[in-house]
Amino acid sequence: MQLDDLWGSLAQDLLPIFRSYRTHLRTLDIRTKADNTLLTEADLTIERLIVERIHETQPGAVIVAEEDGMITQRHEILTSPELIWVIDPIDGTAEFVRPGHVEFCAVVCLLRHLRPAAAFILAPELGRGMQPLMITADASRQEVAINGRRYDKIQSADHSRRASVTRSSGSSPRAFEHEMRAAAYNLKTRTTSQTLDMVRTAVDIDDLTAGGYEPFSLFYRADQKVWDGLAGLCLGETVGLRAVGPTGQDRVPVEIETLSLPEPTFDATIMGTPKEVEWFLEITRHQDNTPAVS
Repeated sequence: MQLDDLWGSLAQDLLPIFRSYRTHLRTLDIRTKADNTLLTEADLTIERLIVERIHETQPGAVIVAEEDGMITQRHEILTSPELIWVIDPIDGTAEFVRPGHVEFCAVVCLLRHLRPAAAFILAPELGRGMQPLMITADASRQEVAINGRRYDKIQSADHSRRASVTRSSGSSPRAFEHEMRAAAYNLKTRTTSQTLDMVRTAVDIDDLTAGGYEPFSLFYRADQKVWDGLAGLCLGETVGLRAVGPTGQDRVPVEIETLSLPEPTFDATIMGTPKEVEWFLEITRHQDNTPAVS
């Protein structure tokens, strides 16, 4: 299976679709789903195209896609777990529908035996001059590439004092946020694209952008949908980061019981260098993540 060819073909097909929808945002049909996230015609079009391309590469592929409308258990996951494709057509739809905002991307992750093996992340406007960044990862080769070229600027410094700890809009600060701020952390709490925040935890892309995208030393998200997290976990696996759940259990391999749910969701994802993750687990060990007292 030539994944590099698939990723290149996907980027070539998707970029004009993104451009077309972004120039017609005023007339774009935008709906609010039950979980208060947005759904647009663009999400559905892009998902259909990605599914078609995967089926051309692997007829009969097992696919978990955000907008596939599943309401029952995914029995195909239980019977054919060897290769599973996970798709988020637009991660950061709320950013996509806002002119001038660039933190959105199309995301595909391939699981082999429930481990993230390869990832494709296309951020159409994140690069300098609003140019595209195609970020790919191959866990077996331990290789990250950006726009088709190997990229070795790995984010590996402990305690850089930046963390993505995003939460739903309007929710109250959690207890650990107070402790992190007291330790001089700069916290990002507004949700944009979880995948791109995980990219920034794994690799330093600031120089490839217009600036303001410094790397994170820690990523945390509660109740994370798998399509928001698996490509980021693949990047973490590729560059040697640690990824765990809220009690320190390994996030990879993915539990098949979770992945087979209609809307597969991790209870939480914590990713960073081993020291950073252990520090975060320690400060949250005796907290219940209730809102902090102001």
